[in-house]
Amino acid sequence: MKDCIFCKIINNEIPSEKVYEDENILAFEDINPKAPVHILLIPKLHFASLNEIPEDKKGLIGDLLLAAKKIAAQKKIDKKGYRIVLNTGKESGQEVSHVHFHLLGGRRMTWPPG
Repeated sequence: MKDCIFCKIINNEIPSEKVYEDENILAFEDINPKAPVHILLIPKLHFASLNEIPEDKKGLIGDLLLAAKKIAAQKKIDKKGYRIVLNTGKESGQEVSHVHFHLLGGRRMTWPPG
């Protein structure tokens, strides 16, 4: 999408601190981190939210989660634990209308989160 900040990051129009990339996924450091490790994982295809991902792209969700697992190991948070968050819609706290996972770790997480 033309005005989507994450699409601009994918297209290298906006710089990012990339930590992982493959043909379908880009992961980068969050510019406003909520934990010592805070990575955003996004599909390179634009979907405004989880609600827009069609059934024929369901493998993309698994690919995003497996990429998060790889990054957690790379960041050395895989043994102590980490959290993966997917917000869908404004009331959930989704600020960018491009589906994305937050990978958070490096500190004890609290519950409930919000």
